Amino acid sequence: MEAPIPSRILDYVEPEPQTASSQGAQSPRSRLLDYVAAAPPAEPVTDGRPGPKPGVPPYHTPVFVPAHPRYADTTDAEGRPARVAFIAYELYAHPSGGTVAFAFTELGRLVDALGDAQPWIAVSIGSLAQGMREHGATVVLDPRLAPGQHNWRPEDLAAFAREVR
Repeated sequence: MEAPIPSRILDYVEPEPQTASSQGAQSPRSRLLDYVAAAPPAEPVTDGRPGPKPGVPPYHTPVFVPAHPRYADTTDAEGRPARVAFIAYELYAHPSGGTVAFAFTELGRLVDALGDAQPWIAVSIGSLAQGMREHGATVVLDPRLAPGQHNWRPEDLAAFAREVR
């Protein structure tokens, strides 16, 4: 497995001036990829279920999906203001009239298609497909997109990072 790819959203924000109290403090980073790297390999399924159809990746195949964090401002049980974080998959209109989620088998393919500033999440193709099906959407694996059709620009990421800080 290659080295983990850390989140780059804060790369797009101007650094704040260092103060005596913030010297030596590091930005928090997700440890999700550390847990993935440390997990034991998955056991093959031996319960008699059929495997995937030809051309369909196995359920646990990791894919990279355009997505970004969102926050809902609400109140907790005691009535205090609270911010709840969740991940929003980016869905697209398909020429057939349906709604689709793009999934890429390699991060480089996502970057080539949607640009370097595109936020993403790594998920299992199986759980993604199940979730999309429950909401009437489908998954398009490694879509071919017209070049230059980027939804996120570096300045968009900078504005988003400042907003959720």
